[in-house]
Amino acid sequence: MAVLHRKAEPLKVILDSNALFVPLEVRLDIFEALRVLLNRNIEFVLLSPVKHELEMLVAEGEPKLRRQAAFALRLAEKCRLVIVEDNREVVDDIILRIAQSWVVPVFTNDRVLRRRLRDISVPVIYLRQKSRLDIDGLIS
Repeated sequence: MAVLHRKAEPLKVILDSNALFVPLEVRLDIFEALRVLLNRNIEFVLLSPVKHELEMLVAEGEPKLRRQAAFALRLAEKCRLVIVEDNREVVDDIILRIAQSWVVPVFTNDRVLRRRLRDISVPVIYLRQKSRLDIDGLIS
């Protein structure tokens, strides 16, 4: 009798906009670094309000920030875009709500958001010592 192996579902990881700026700060392929850190197949998720935030930076930011945001948007093409109605919510609140309901980690370097995520037991991935990714919290 043949044994069927069910392919493990990829782990969803929500990326905050600042996570997509990491490769500009340090020479690090964030997608490969996440795969190595988590040792799993990963589905990179970009929430529509985060994409909108990047698009606004491209349209209205200072010239250097515009170039960086345009680069971040190109990186974002490697992510699955999830359309979220924001109902005038702040982007960080949307990330918190979705991460908690999906029970998935978030990649962000925003200290306030990191603390808020840890307060509700959501694992947080962040850049440590400007050289590598690290994680706070446990992933099931």
